[in-house]
Amino acid sequence: MKTARTLALLALCYVVVPLALGDNHYVISLIVAALTIGGIALAWAMLGNLGGMVSFGHAAFFGVGSYASALLSMKAGWPIFPAMIAAGVAASVASIATMPALRLRGPYFALAILAYAEIFRILATELKWLTGGAAGILSIPRLPVIFGVDFGTKVGGYFVVVTLVLATVGVYHLIRRSPQGLALKAMHDSEDATRVVGVNATMLKALMLLVSAFFTGLMGAFNAHYINFLEPDYAFAGQWTTLAIVSAIFGGYRTLYGPLVGAVMVYLVDQLVFKPILPQGHQLILGALLGAMVLFSPGGLMPWLMAWPKKRIRKEVAHAQA
Repeated sequence: MKTARTLALLALCYVVVPLALGDNHYVISLIVAALTIGGIALAWAMLGNLGGMVSFGHAAFFGVGSYASALLSMKAGWPIFPAMIAAGVAASVASIATMPALRLRGPYFALAILAYAEIFRILATELKWLTGGAAGILSIPRLPVIFGVDFGTKVGGYFVVVTLVLATVGVYHLIRRSPQGLALKAMHDSEDATRVVGVNATMLKALMLLVSAFFTGLMGAFNAHYINFLEPDYAFAGQWTTLAIVSAIFGGYRTLYGPLVGAVMVYLVDQLVFKPILPQGHQLILGALLGAMVLFSPGGLMPWLMAWPKKRIRKEVAHAQA
């Protein structure tokens, strides 16, 4: 059953969507943007769900990844895809600077990471010799052509981002099922108890921060080569964090696919449905929808979707028995 679902998902992502929407560049661009947010939401959920830490500053890792890949490809002559991987590593290295905040808990950790995001933005603005400062970087190399496939096109960019997102899902799944993932879940109930049995809680949290930062930086690197332009206020914008948080909560950040489903639903519905209806205030409708979701389904959309068929089957069985 799981294999069938996996094959169906791959067919949907790599065959159905490109064939059905490949000629509609506007919709494909929206899907790419939604998947980019979905990738950040998944990385955010890794830290929030497994690490037990709520971050308001993932824009820091997104921005570092964006600039690292752009600079490596432009100034060091690196090929695009190796530069993107290196940019993810650079984001992980940047996250080391935030690790003193691991001693903090709850809102204090979240605010500390937010402060680091602002610090990185200021650094990108002031280091004009490296980043171009507030003027930004123009003509960032686009995604390459490999074996005759042009990844620099809208559809090519879609294939790259969907691959990155599915890779993030795969790593998230492996971590959840690993002994370290079980230990992280146990920490949610009682961190002190897990320390007593020999679990190094601080080390596990640090590892989750590194992994989360890597995938966030990877999404930032992709975005830089997809739009071919960067400037600090965009690369380190708070929207990269807030949209990821909203998507993860809306879809169900404690589930594997919830953050991704939430990102696709939130962004596409907002852009394709709410924005045409209310061009100047469509975010208000989205906010009301999110509020309703939190009130009536605190676990998010995915738990509700998974529970609905089971309830329907139970009702049918009860009706048949009656």
